[in-house]
Amino acid sequence: MPIVLPHHDGSTLYVSTPEPGAVSLGDTVRLRIRVPQGWGPASKVWVRSIQDGEPRYDAAIRLGSADGWDWWEAAMLVANPVAKYRFLLEVTETHDGAAAAGPVVGAASSSGRRYWNLNAQGLFGRDVSDAADFRLTAFVPAPEWLRKGTMYQVFPDRFARSAQADGHPIPDWAIACAWNEPVVGTGTGASTQFYGGDLPGVAGKLDHLQALGVDVLYLTPFFPARSNHRYDASTFDSVDPLLGGDQALVDLVEAAHSRGIRVMGDLTANHSGAAHEWFVKALADPGSEEAGYYYFSPDHSSYESWWGVPSLPKFNWSSAALRRRFITDEDSVVARWLKPPFNLDGWRIDVGNMTGRLGAVDLNHEVAGLIAERVREVNPNAALLAESTSDAAADVTGEHWQGAMTYSNLTRPLWSWLAKDAPNVNFFGSPQSGPNRIPAEDFLATHQDLTAGFSWAVRQNNMNALNTHDTARAATVMVDGGPEVGAVLTFCLPGVPVMFAGDEFGFEGYNGEDSRTPMPWVGNDLVQDLRSHYSHLAGLRRDLPALTEGGVRWLHAAGDAMVFVRETSESSVLVFVARNTAEVVLDHAALGNAQRAALLAAPLHRSGKVTSAPAGPSGVDNVLLRAEGISAGVWAMPGTTVPVL
Repeated sequence: MPIVLPHHDGSTLYVSTPEPGAVSLGDTVRLRIRVPQGWGPASKVWVRSIQDGEPRYDAAIRLGSADGWDWWEAAMLVANPVAKYRFLLEVTETHDGAAAAGPVVGAASSSGRRYWNLNAQGLFGRDVSDAADFRLTAFVPAPEWLRKGTMYQVFPDRFARSAQADGHPIPDWAIACAWNEPVVGTGTGASTQFYGGDLPGVAGKLDHLQALGVDVLYLTPFFPARSNHRYDASTFDSVDPLLGGDQALVDLVEAAHSRGIRVMGDLTANHSGAAHEWFVKALADPGSEEAGYYYFSPDHSSYESWWGVPSLPKFNWSSAALRRRFITDEDSVVARWLKPPFNLDGWRIDVGNMTGRLGAVDLNHEVAGLIAERVREVNPNAALLAESTSDAAADVTGEHWQGAMTYSNLTRPLWSWLAKDAPNVNFFGSPQSGPNRIPAEDFLATHQDLTAGFSWAVRQNNMNALNTHDTARAATVMVDGGPEVGAVLTFCLPGVPVMFAGDEFGFEGYNGEDSRTPMPWVGNDLVQDLRSHYSHLAGLRRDLPALTEGGVRWLHAAGDAMVFVRETSESSVLVFVARNTAEVVLDHAALGNAQRAALLAAPLHRSGKVTSAPAGPSGVDNVLLRAEGISAGVWAMPGTTVPVL
């Protein structure tokens, strides 16, 4: 059955602020909720906010009705930097004594009234904790280009070799490989295979990125190191000569900027490499300043490292000297690459969730705050994202990190919904041999559960990835056609869609290392050519404001099919995805008259075979969506009407 329930999501359709998109401490904001007339009707509505730790209830007024919905509005004071709120709805017993309609079975109270709580996780006929309340945050907003962007991740060693790469010596740690040689997914060779991709090679393929609709290029680390992944930096002061050196980065950023493409770097704030100049000095001299940058045993015979990997010694952020050198100095690591001549547009912070944490020590938010403040000082229009592979909401409030590279709220449940029967892949480090296949209702429940802790602003900045350089490839995990359908969701749900180099060619891989296949620039050895699919999705995000500005309202999620709408007052987009042959009837209450009529036109984007038609004798009052096999469709519709007093 279609989901037609009271709705609010924190987008501008439901939140009116003194300045569009900006919230400041002490502001009074207007919050709207829509209630389907056939559901209740609601007789009273309140906003329940938490102000200085204490619940407060503010009554809403009924704005009026439009397209079968009653709209209510209440004012709320933003009393704290993170303003939490939910809605309390009173539904009156129907005239025949039955409890008013609702999604949860239960009797009305003895007074003939029933109360419902609506938070970011859904609608509940009982009290719920504050953890999943909606959030407004009075923090410095992220740059607009981030939430509107389409991101492309490059692992430099495997992307493209320039002519000058042939002159680079093979480093002593490396196993030289021909470009078409298979990658090693496990063992020591996984980190030491060397294919010789470089930054001039990336610059030479900007036409490819531009044709895909990319406007944010994210580079994994470019510092000198003793591995192909370069997360074990030996210095933060220069670009690896094997990648072309400092000038190669300057040239790449300038070339990207000339095409309207921003460039983000990747920085390890949790650790350095064991060959790093700081660690070499620290290891040799227990009395050195640098020794305080790391965690050594009392006799200096051992040290802490990331996950016990000796080549990745962990930073001790209690060191004031480390803070100055890495963050706050004029030419610190964080700052210098955002300035001329390099002019990076932001950082992705590796293992941001682990940075500053060790046992009883937790300096994570303190370090994140220092990094964020320094980034804003150098370039207020720079982006700052952090890796946090599990439940990231507690660390990514928007105060410091503007968004998360995370997998729990979208990538993991998406793999599970589209999974093959039993792929033997690395399922995000768990002991599972692969994802267990779940129905659409479990996908939605997981997605809502693990996005509920984010503010709407952060949700728009989170990275939506089918896969990355640290995971198996979607093409290995998912059923045939799954990556195409999954990509529709990463591009159409709130967040920043991410392509990992090779997604457009259907690359496979059973773990992160196995997924880092060199790009097939020479010859016709393509697994699949999905370039037009991705470029069209990027074009939709660029041309349809609802995909970057609109709220999200789910209309159906059961078994093999899901339907949701992204909506603003000016325009809307409906997305229908199915993993198998499926039919969904959208009840007339789900959408407005003009929106239902627009659904009868051909979709703007189609993967597989999807159709729409009037359902039943009532003409376009109900709409039938049908998928023949695994498919997806995207339709443009008019905006949502909000009555005004």
